Amino acid sequence: MVTESLLKTYAESDALDLAGLVRSGQVSPAELVEAAITLVERLNPALNAVIHRLYDMARAQAETVDTSAPFAGVPFLLKELASSWTGAPNTNSSFYLKDVVADFDTEVVRRMKAAGLVLVGKSNAPENGWSITTEPKLYGVTKNPWKEGITPGGSSGGAAAAIASRMVPIAEASDGAGSIRIPASCCGIVGLKPSRGRVSLAPFGDYWYGGAYFLCCSRTVRDTAAYLDAVAGALPGDPYTPPVPDGSWLSLSARAPKKLRIGFSVTPVKAAVLATVAALERLGHHVEEHDMPLDANAVWKTYTNMTCVQTAATFDYLETVVGRPVTPGDVEAVTWAIIERGRSTSGIRHISDVEQLRQVGRDIVGDLGAYDLFITPTLTQLPRPFGYYDMSETDIDRYNAKWADSVFAFPFNISGQPAISLPLGWSKGGVPIGVQLVGRYGDEATVLAASAQLEQEMPWRGRRPAVSG
Repeated sequence: MVTESLLKTYAESDALDLAGLVRSGQVSPAELVEAAITLVERLNPALNAVIHRLYDMARAQAETVDTSAPFAGVPFLLKELASSWTGAPNTNSSFYLKDVVADFDTEVVRRMKAAGLVLVGKSNAPENGWSITTEPKLYGVTKNPWKEGITPGGSSGGAAAAIASRMVPIAEASDGAGSIRIPASCCGIVGLKPSRGRVSLAPFGDYWYGGAYFLCCSRTVRDTAAYLDAVAGALPGDPYTPPVPDGSWLSLSARAPKKLRIGFSVTPVKAAVLATVAALERLGHHVEEHDMPLDANAVWKTYTNMTCVQTAATFDYLETVVGRPVTPGDVEAVTWAIIERGRSTSGIRHISDVEQLRQVGRDIVGDLGAYDLFITPTLTQLPRPFGYYDMSETDIDRYNAKWADSVFAFPFNISGQPAISLPLGWSKGGVPIGVQLVGRYGDEATVLAASAQLEQEMPWRGRRPAVSG
């Protein structure tokens, strides 16, 4: 039986704290699993963050976990999108794949297991990750634990809601246009999109020409740094290979960075950005305002055209998994519109789009070349009400116009730069506001070190949402 004392310790601890308790023998992996199960059962009915409860798998894994591993025995959620963990459902939140169960581990999952993470369930996500909210028809709406009626973000919304509410301290997240950083902002947690190529996509070759990234969300900078240590690393033949630092990201994140040159941009969510900039100035860094000269609407349309083709190709592959062609009745309306646009795009047009995006990425990196960090809001608005991003929409362009809230997120999917969202602002109503820190390509170390400074200067760990363990 799980004691309230253990539940309190579990809810107040980050992942590295919990692993330390396991290594010292104060708790067992099995006890941590039971604590996670108790909180999922207690909190999930109000949030719908966990859509597959894999308790038997977790209990069996807890018996064999390496107690010397960095995340020994730490309960964990895998996102219901792309990554495969043998024996777990792998549906991409789509009716088309509702009966698919993974029969292999992707490389990143193999590394998760080696790090000692214990899978207790899978987190909710929109169908195929194509939304910045989490409202799939297959599994239903995930709620934001901070306030009723607003989105937890997407596509990693289930993961973010589960972490913020203390069901788990850390969970997988992925990001094709802000889908790690946006739910981190909406739910008041930490979300790092790493550099392009930092985490291998094996056995697959690539997603969206390097525009899609896999990592995690957590409640502390150090957990994110340690997770990056656990899963990062290219395999021979991977298409992108960013530079590797001399030390671990966990150790580098704990070092105060040298005096940094920092640019920042403000928008309607400017108070949080300005407070962050003021804190960085107090810490001795040089800051100056800088607005990126980017035609975001035009670039977003080109990026969408590219991802439509890639999505159509993905469904061609999935047809070999399911054993029959996908039909309009198998997927949500906007997904079908995306597939149709992808199938109707010529190869010449597709290559032209990719070339334009390569040039845009070069322009972004060049424009920010003078800065060690660039600071922006994560979102331009507070979390939207449910139904605002509607996947029953049949017009892709009308659907995508709603994504203007993420204008500061998707450019860095194109440029390949690391970018983190930190919960550094709060609305008058107590809703989290994320601030984004963008680094140079391959320099997660500076992003994490500055984030750790801000975590000390503007602490968020003591804040708890309305729905919380």
